[in-house]
Amino acid sequence: MASARAGDDFQDMLPTMASKLGGDGLIKELCNGFRLLMDKDRQVITFESLKKNSALLGLQDLRDDELMSMLREGDANGDGVLDEMEFCVLMFRLSPELMQESEVWLEDALQQELGASCFDKTKK
Repeated sequence: MASARAGDDFQDMLPTMASKLGGDGLIKELCNGFRLLMDKDRQVITFESLKKNSALLGLQDLRDDELMSMLREGDANGDGVLDEMEFCVLMFRLSPELMQESEVWLEDALQQELGASCFDKTKK
């Protein structure tokens, strides 16, 4: 997990962005954020690209070990870098309020996709 020092100054803006932009808009903005931080040649976020571009997110005061900790936390497949999906998942994980909201979004999407009758035992 990101260090306590980083968390002390971190203001969780994702819930505000989600309410203003909606789900699709938020995902688009996360993708834009990923592109800002990624290594343009490798198309992933590396330690070097994160360090070089961290000021764009207001993280310029983080130490190297704190940046590495962020990379390790989001690196689901263990390749030492963040792909776009890992980055988006990490951003959601760092936003507890948004995680709670995303569970509701998932339930709603499942109900719409599968039909309410799958969840309502009285409609058999």
